Amino acid sequence: MVVFGGRSGEHEVSLASARSVIEGLEKAGHEVVPVGITREGRWLAGGDPLRELEASSGGKMEPSGPPALAAHRPPAEMGSVDVVFPVLHGPYGEDGTLQGLLELADIPYVGAGVLASAVGMDKITMKKVFAHHGLPQVRWVELTRKGWRERRKEVLREVEDSLGFPCFVKPSNLGSSVGISRATDPEELAAALDAAATLDRRIIVEAGVDAREIEVSVLGNEDPEVSVPGEIVIRKGDFYDYEAKYSEGGMELKVPADIPEEISSEIRRIARTAYEAIDAAGMARVDFFLERGTGQVLLNEINTIPGFTATSVYSRLWEASGLPYERLLERLIELALERHAGKR
Repeated sequence: MVVFGGRSGEHEVSLASARSVIEGLEKAGHEVVPVGITREGRWLAGGDPLRELEASSGGKMEPSGPPALAAHRPPAEMGSVDVVFPVLHGPYGEDGTLQGLLELADIPYVGAGVLASAVGMDKITMKKVFAHHGLPQVRWVELTRKGWRERRKEVLREVEDSLGFPCFVKPSNLGSSVGISRATDPEELAAALDAAATLDRRIIVEAGVDAREIEVSVLGNEDPEVSVPGEIVIRKGDFYDYEAKYSEGGMELKVPADIPEEISSEIRRIARTAYEAIDAAGMARVDFFLERGTGQVLLNEINTIPGFTATSVYSRLWEASGLPYERLLERLIELALERHAGKR
């Protein structure tokens, strides 16, 4: 069963991932049960829920057989499948909520468990875990919506004194660079904090660094493997925001990254440590900054359900590492069943 859609701002990204995953699994000989979740949280089963959600997101409706059955609860079919492949990005899918449901139902599923999913989704908690393990990161501060609204002048001064400009403002619990803003002065910082406060009650502000963006893919349970590194080259905008990630021509992936072997090894070592630090399983993409001038490696974040089309960074890095897309999907299913059996 492939579950997709969802209530987060990454709904469309999820649909693109789901179509690719479903096609790949069917090519590999699996019988796939597609289950969609609307933006309102209704579950769609039967018919062609992927096509229905694509149509509601602006696509053209095409004949798809009987309409899907909608309910505010998971479909009964969920209890009879061999494994669930969640392709939900962001809150209400990547954050441990769906994983908790599947744990309660004792159903095997692909990817990280409840704890790792929740920690990987929440940037503030994630950075605290990384700091505990001594992993190198950019300087950052945390604040709340309430604190920002009640202490605006003090917060602006504290951020400027501790981080300086430019800095980046992010909601703590959103993925795919949703809601991220770059601030170069106090006025832009105030506007960025106002925008982030509409999306989350917890906000993180990070120091800006002049750096290259390097990413690796991780695969495995108790003994995870790390792919070759790739470099994100931004073609649109000033930083790697939502438009750069998902608009045509917004970014280019150079794989393998043109970096010295010792830096590549260090990035892969840190990625594995970060993966184990949050107790991840199945898969994750780990993102880094490679500071220009100093060559310092800085851990940015971990994504427990990365974009999953055949041309997404996660799968392309594994392709370059010798693991083609259909085999990658098979391996993830094997890891899900292995982890479920281990719990028993």
